[in-house]
Amino acid sequence: MARTNIWIPMLALVAATAYLQPAAAAPAARQRPAIERRGQDLLPSAQALRLSRAHKSAPAPGTTAAAVTVDDVGDVDSFDRNLKWLGVTNAFVTLDSACDPATTEHCQVIGPGQTNFNFADVAHITLPGKSAKSLMCYWFSPVINVTYSNPGPTPAVSLLRYNPTLTVDNPMLSDPALIDPNTGLPFGGHLTTSMTSSEFFQVPLPPATTISERTRDSAVCIAGFLNRRMMIDTYGFSEAQADEFFKKPMTIHLNVSGAVRGVALANFVFGLRIIGD
Repeated sequence: MARTNIWIPMLALVAATAYLQPAAAAPAARQRPAIERRGQDLLPSAQALRLSRAHKSAPAPGTTAAAVTVDDVGDVDSFDRNLKWLGVTNAFVTLDSACDPATTEHCQVIGPGQTNFNFADVAHITLPGKSAKSLMCYWFSPVINVTYSNPGPTPAVSLLRYNPTLTVDNPMLSDPALIDPNTGLPFGGHLTTSMTSSEFFQVPLPPATTISERTRDSAVCIAGFLNRRMMIDTYGFSEAQADEFFKKPMTIHLNVSGAVRGVALANFVFGLRIIGD
């Protein structure tokens, strides 16, 4: 009897079955960002919007932020620059009925009536050249402990006033052609700037009364005690000289002056930090 090959019909059946089956699904098309339908408008998803805005706002490689004007930001020289920490120091000033030079370096004896005081260089910070590019600011934190006293038989008003300033030494200020507009004379190696940190206290006291107070506050940077535009507009530097000024080493000295009346004791602690761009 001849052998029947059963594999041939089976292969044909398999082929026919494959032919009748539907073709495999095509690979899924790449999905577009999700959308949200509102009326007839198609709005991109929140994620798509964020990506689109980031792309539009990012500066092209190798470029800087778009140019700004004084009307836009006020200070175009320091715009978009990082803050730099440039040093910190503190100073101690005492007003008392007696001073011991061995324990109090900056001390003023309080006399009858009004007593004025004036201390130069109670603290300083020395910076290397190129510490800042166009702006230098102070953070100033005074702590004051004061005892007001009226030992007399009639009411009186006690007074405490102080005024800090900064003196800046810089080699550029030794140029005799550069004139200090405050004095009309050459700078002589340094200039002195005011600070928006002066304070004035008046305390009414009944007869035979003594009270003690502690005050604590801070003043921080706004325009800076020195900036490039100030060097040009206020101190008469050329643009090249203003740029060179910030490339030089400099020392910043803290000074304090003021007056007291009806004060038995006053202790000042001045914290000073310098920052720049």
